[in-house]
Amino acid sequence: MDWDDVRYFLALSRTGSVRAAGATLGVSHSTVARRVEALEGRLAARLFDRSRGGYALTGAGRQMLSGAERIEQEMAALERELVGKDERLVGPVAITCSDAYVSGLVIPALKSLCRAHPGIELSFTVDGRSYDLAKREADIAIRALVCGATPPEYLLGQKLVPIVLANYVAVAHERELDPEVEGASPRWVSFDDRKVQDTMITRSSYPDVPAWGAFASFELLVQAAREGLGMVMLPTYVGDR
Repeated sequence: MDWDDVRYFLALSRTGSVRAAGATLGVSHSTVARRVEALEGRLAARLFDRSRGGYALTGAGRQMLSGAERIEQEMAALERELVGKDERLVGPVAITCSDAYVSGLVIPALKSLCRAHPGIELSFTVDGRSYDLAKREADIAIRALVCGATPPEYLLGQKLVPIVLANYVAVAHERELDPEVEGASPRWVSFDDRKVQDTMITRSSYPDVPAWGAFASFELLVQAAREGLGMVMLPTYVGDR
């Protein structure tokens, strides 16, 4: 069985859609459909039920799934063992960081490395989702962790810097929003994850100030604060700018 066929099978089983599987694998949806149909033909077994709602595993497909996932894990382990055996600093390095402000700190710091080793090619993304480093979705992930948290045991982690949170308000709107100004009507501009925001507010200097809105990124929070929509709680590497 071709390993690529296993990859197509796994992608379709996880997404339930040939278009989504194609996007995951970087190929067209017709390629996914063709490869899966060819695999079913070689195995003489129907692995998916097709419907308007998408693709669902059959009994044979479910039976194949556990073995396919074991193959995937073995292939990832083999790749991890071989990566780094060639000591030349060349090739692509995939880096992901949690927000654009972090990328603004990291990319300038990598400039001298890239100049010293022109064979290195950076692949850089800004995305806070969980990447699977074991599957080489990224080589290096820069993430913020709560105090005391550590990466999983199967990853190598190094603490870079502590993150300090501070409260900010636009200077032009200070008198109307600052909780320490008499007659002000303060409110927090909130992350879209209100549960996280409520925890932060409880631990802040102003736990009684209500939250307002739902903003999905630091960039949007900063814009909202600049326009006087409320106070904002930010890491100092964002707010101090």
